[in-house]
Amino acid sequence: MAVPSLTSTGATPTSTSTPAISTTTMDQIRAKQTRSAPEMPVKVSSETDDSLEHHTVDSVDSNEEFAGEVDTNDKIPSEELLHTVEGLVLLDKDGKTVPFKDLYNGPNVARRVLVIFIRHFFCGNCQEFVRTLAKSITPTELLQLPTPTFIAIVGCGDPSLIPMWIRETQCPFPCYADPTKNLYNSLGMLKTLSLGPRPEYQRQALVSLMTSAFVQSIKMIKSGKALRGGGYHQVGGEFMFEPVNMATPIASPAVGNDEGKQLGESDPNGDVGRGGYIEEKRVTWCHRMRTTRDHAEIPELREVLGLDGEGVAGRDARRWKTAVSERKGTGLSSRSSVRSSEGRPSTDKLVSS
Repeated sequence: MAVPSLTSTGATPTSTSTPAISTTTMDQIRAKQTRSAPEMPVKVSSETDDSLEHHTVDSVDSNEEFAGEVDTNDKIPSEELLHTVEGLVLLDKDGKTVPFKDLYNGPNVARRVLVIFIRHFFCGNCQEFVRTLAKSITPTELLQLPTPTFIAIVGCGDPSLIPMWIRETQCPFPCYADPTKNLYNSLGMLKTLSLGPRPEYQRQALVSLMTSAFVQSIKMIKSGKALRGGGYHQVGGEFMFEPVNMATPIASPAVGNDEGKQLGESDPNGDVGRGGYIEEKRVTWCHRMRTTRDHAEIPELREVLGLDGEGVAGRDARRWKTAVSERKGTGLSSRSSVRSSEGRPSTDKLVSS
């Protein structure tokens, strides 16, 4: 699998150009990336000032583990940092390698891509987040935006667990794995076991989610995957990738004899996302989790993506009202900027009282 599939079905393409990765190869990747990943040597204590604006991504030691809410920030990654991490290797469900850049750039990739980093593949809170996301945001409506848009998801566990995770979440978007967590570390996502306040997207009871996750892991004992879900301390975040120049005249990602190919459709040779014209991309909005259930809420993500409406509301009116009114991330995507100019709310971070 080379890049996110952008067909209306949300099915993940199968790449045939890259051989399945072996355990030895994975060890080599880990060793290589550990040497090349950007260092973040400064530890930021959770006792620092409440304002996070003075911190930079590089001032956070992503290898530290925190007992409470992590003192991170939502600073937009610089273009220099993106150039550093774009070649870091992810794995698809078959264990085939995919450069990180292929998720958001390439001739058959949507021009705007929201990359969502979840926790481990057995995390009930993240599974619930994706289930809620799928009810309110569909591949079809994303591809029908004036600038075609899509979503890709990255987890920190073993790639062989991706099929199970997709079944449990009914996720219509492609998923990849970063078992080394080098990409998480480089982009400033930290570690904690703090639950934090209950988000609106968590619409099932916590006990139910934990029980379901436990059963999933028990079922994986026989195959030896029960402990391969990923780091339980690792938290994620969301990053919106868009072209540096939105005015670039691109009518279709297809070139040559591929005139009939739909946006995101897989190349027979598995070369989707490689070759052809490549746009320079940047992150225009981002949010890093501070607790284990601190993903951005659905109304905020719909605004960032440029979708009308707030999404499908849950049964708890109080939590839904909070999700609609408060914002966690920082930045302003191109579509949310258009919405703001039309008199609709922008996605600039709102500070809750």
